[in-house]
Amino acid sequence: MSLPATKPPVVKNGKAFGVDPKRAQAYSLRQARYYEIVLEVMARYPEYFSGERPAQKLKLLDIGVQNGVTKMYLDLIDKGAIEYHGADLALSDQLENPEDWTLYIGDFQKGYPEIPDNHFDIVICEQVVEHLPNYEKALAAIERVAKPGGLIVIGVPIFPDGLHLVRRYVVPVADKILKTKKVRGHVQAFSKRHFLSELRRCTDLEVLKTRGFRVISGGVLRPLENNERYWAMNRAIGQMAPGLCIEIQVVATKP
Repeated sequence: MSLPATKPPVVKNGKAFGVDPKRAQAYSLRQARYYEIVLEVMARYPEYFSGERPAQKLKLLDIGVQNGVTKMYLDLIDKGAIEYHGADLALSDQLENPEDWTLYIGDFQKGYPEIPDNHFDIVICEQVVEHLPNYEKALAAIERVAKPGGLIVIGVPIFPDGLHLVRRYVVPVADKILKTKKVRGHVQAFSKRHFLSELRRCTDLEVLKTRGFRVISGGVLRPLENNERYWAMNRAIGQMAPGLCIEIQVVATKP
């Protein structure tokens, strides 16, 4: 199989990127981060997806596996090249084909001591860290379980510099004063610079790149997410100016 270009696969069946039922928009900007993981994995390990691949499978750990969405996207390219492992607080009844996974159930904040060191070629942690009251051991665990030279992808929502402090300190106070009933699942608020600073403080990972998602999206603009060019425009902006986006992916490796 030849490596894909940046153009996504032919989209059909009313599913995001042709595979994901979570969003009906063909090029859902919320789900575009998973398609980027597909491209990243193929670029990092091309020998597994073209011609004769190595006998040993790639070991992938998806932290916060939930419904297994990462595998849905990797199934676009994976023909038995990847061994899937997932970690979460509990087994979700939404997990698709749980028999395809080796699962670790535990507390990410405690560093997942049940997961072996230096074990995974690929570690994915998408939209999890912002839910953790304490994330230092969690970030250190991502580094610990990855093989040296392994691919690591961490995704978090972000705010512009300064506004992340408003979200972190002012919004909770305002919620109490106004007796807001909305339950906010995000207990952390990062800017791009702040998150990268925390990642470097807690780990020795080498950051290779940072890309952003959803700079112009949502609301009345959502129907535009059925247009490939709209996705491509957001993708280009996210690569050039990730700090302006609503979320980022940090691509790193373990020295």
